[in-house]
Amino acid sequence: MFTNGIVRPPGANFADALTSVDLGAPDYLRALHQHAQYCAALERCGLTLRHLEPDERYPDSTFVEDTAVLVQVHSPSQASISCAILMRPGAVTRAGEVASMAKVLSRFSPNMHAIEPPGTVDGGDICEAEDHFFIGISTRTNEAGARQLQKLLALYDRTSSFVDIRGINGILHLKSGVSYLGDGRLAVIDVLSELEDFQDYDLIRLDAGEEYAANCVRLNNHILIAAGYPRFEKSLRELGYETIAVEMTEFQKMDGGLSCLSLRL
Repeated sequence: MFTNGIVRPPGANFADALTSVDLGAPDYLRALHQHAQYCAALERCGLTLRHLEPDERYPDSTFVEDTAVLVQVHSPSQASISCAILMRPGAVTRAGEVASMAKVLSRFSPNMHAIEPPGTVDGGDICEAEDHFFIGISTRTNEAGARQLQKLLALYDRTSSFVDIRGINGILHLKSGVSYLGDGRLAVIDVLSELEDFQDYDLIRLDAGEEYAANCVRLNNHILIAAGYPRFEKSLRELGYETIAVEMTEFQKMDGGLSCLSLRL
C-alpha cells in the first residue's frame, strides 16, 4: 500500500533538460499544468505528497525517480520501514540532484545506502515486481552500478536480474518499455516482450504507436497511464483495472514518463 509521494515541479529552465528525442521544446506553463494534474492523480490514489521546490540548478530535477530506489522492508517490530538506495545518475549534470534528495529521504528512511563510483544507476532503469527487481543496463546505468545495486537489494532479501537494453532504439530507461502492474502482469513493448526475463509473467503487449504508454504506474487500486493511448487503456479496463489518464506531452518531449515524476513509498 502506497501512502506517501515525493514530487518536484519543473523549473523555468526545463527546456534545458537532457533529451534523446526530437519532439520540440516543452511548453513550460503547460508542463506545470500537467505536473499539477499528475499530483492530483497521485492524491486520488491515496498518497500524501511532499512537494519540493523547483531546482533550476538541475533542469532534469523534476524527474525525481532517478535519484533513489526505495524498498519496503517488513519487520516484526515495525509494520513497514523504508530503505533508500541513493542512485548515481549516468549523466554527470544530474549528480547534484541526489544530494538534495538524500536530505528529504532521511526523514522517511532509517536505512540509507548509495551507489559508488565507478557505478552509475538511474532509478528509471529499475522495475520492481513484488520482491524481484529488474535492473536495466543502459546508457545511464552501467554494469558496475547494477552489481552494486544487486548486492544492496540482497541485504533486504530482494532478488534481481539484469536486462540489457543497450542498442534498443526508442527507450532511454528500462521502464520506458516495461512496467509492473501487479497480479503477475507486465505491460511491455514488443521489442522487450520476447526476452526470457519476462516469460514467467502475464504480458500485456503495447500496440505499435502506443509504446510510450508502457511507462505506467500501479498505485493501490488504480493504474496511472499517459493520456492519448486508447487501445492500451481499453486492455487494462477489460482486465478490471481502474485507470487514471494524465496528459504527459511536455514531459515526453524530455524523455520523461509517469513513473519519473515521483518517488512513491
